[in-house]
Amino acid sequence: MTHSLPRLTTGIPGLDPILGGGLVEGASYIVQGQPGAGKTILSNQVAFANVSTGRKVLYVTLLAETHERLFQALGTLSFFDRTKLGSGITYVSVFQILRDQGLSAVVSLIRKEISRQGASLLVFDGLLNARDRADTDLDAKTFVAEIQSQAAFVGCTVLFLASTRAADDSPEHTMVDGVIELHDELSGVRSVRRLQVKKSRGAPALGGFHQFEIGSDGVSVFPRLEAALGRPSTENKPSSSPVPSGVQGLDAVIGGGLTTSSVTLVFGPSGCGKTSLGLSFLNCSTAQEPGLHFGFYETPARLLLKARDIGLELDPLLASGALEMIWTPMTENLLDKLGHNLIDAVKARGVKRLVIDGLGGFERAAVHPPRLVEFFASLSNELRALDVTTIATWELRDLFGPTVSAPGSEVSSLLDNLVMLRQVEVNSRYKKTLSVLKMRDSAFEPVIHEVSIGNNGLRVEVPLQPVTGAATGVAKPLESTASDSVKA
Repeated sequence: MTHSLPRLTTGIPGLDPILGGGLVEGASYIVQGQPGAGKTILSNQVAFANVSTGRKVLYVTLLAETHERLFQALGTLSFFDRTKLGSGITYVSVFQILRDQGLSAVVSLIRKEISRQGASLLVFDGLLNARDRADTDLDAKTFVAEIQSQAAFVGCTVLFLASTRAADDSPEHTMVDGVIELHDELSGVRSVRRLQVKKSRGAPALGGFHQFEIGSDGVSVFPRLEAALGRPSTENKPSSSPVPSGVQGLDAVIGGGLTTSSVTLVFGPSGCGKTSLGLSFLNCSTAQEPGLHFGFYETPARLLLKARDIGLELDPLLASGALEMIWTPMTENLLDKLGHNLIDAVKARGVKRLVIDGLGGFERAAVHPPRLVEFFASLSNELRALDVTTIATWELRDLFGPTVSAPGSEVSSLLDNLVMLRQVEVNSRYKKTLSVLKMRDSAFEPVIHEVSIGNNGLRVEVPLQPVTGAATGVAKPLESTASDSVKA
């Protein structure tokens, strides 16, 4: 049997799962990063989270500035509670002691304060300043070891804060149980914050980079989705029961409806009816089968107006809680934040009908696009496991043409169903058409159907008929031929 070590929560959203459950009690960690990376905010957030659970915290600094300046900056963050100063958390400056008496005096003071305060967490801000005072690497190791031993003796967890001037093979790194590194770097013209656990003794941490942000609530970390959900959080139990699409005429084309917990991609150029199809699907939401619209392009108010224009009344569904609309402007988003927000929203209401409008919003948020395949794999597997029937949209660049491009072959293979919407020219008029290209678990009609949008949303009509006698140069409608293929 494996033995799990007792843990101390960080209180930082997303960080405990990355660390394998939190900080190991009595262990020591280095939190490092360049100035401005977020070390001080992270460490204080951990401190106040533990104070709120009744623990005592000792915060030792080697800063020349007063603690009042630190408190002024922390006062802008929601986790900071000035009433806990001096009772739950004690701040001690050892700058003058280090300058006048050396490292041994600092160790002696910390030992006394840990015992006097009954501290469960020690934060030491200024590790490299102490190392600079050491004459040799052995002195630096001895300093770290003495603090560790004093803290571990009473079960106190230690966070050493340091700048990135410390090399990976530095004496400090060899002594501690874990190393957490914070990065704040440029990706193109935007700034991206990333966290990496470079060392984790006694716990399997999630490796690689994980995005985080600093807001009014402090630090929030978003574990890389494919690492956090390498396998779905629950077992998927497939069902053959069809889910009505809400689109008139479509269920007959796809064998009775969409397969429960399937993922369907509806793709096509702008204006072909993708959003209308999604709204028709959500119009079937109920209290037993709640719906969610997760979009990037149109606000909820505009979506409701569009729904009313095509004969769908979604306002009562929103008022009753059967439907929710989440709009995220397609500006500077974080890919993993989007993924976690979506999954959290699905779990919060037990969503069964989901429309993601559209996948391009995730693509634009990806700082490292090659990982999108793994990201979509983990996202779609988790949605299936949560018994969610999903329709996602993807916008094509070309309005017309003999060939179209769907997402890459690897992404397409992750999806259960592929439905293409297009516009074709018939007798100098453009007609909307629908083609079912793939249905993983049911039969379907492999023909092109005309689509109309009017009362009660989208409607799939009879198969589009070819035009004969185009002597006047009238273009024929789209036909299923070798020249009209989907490029993966």
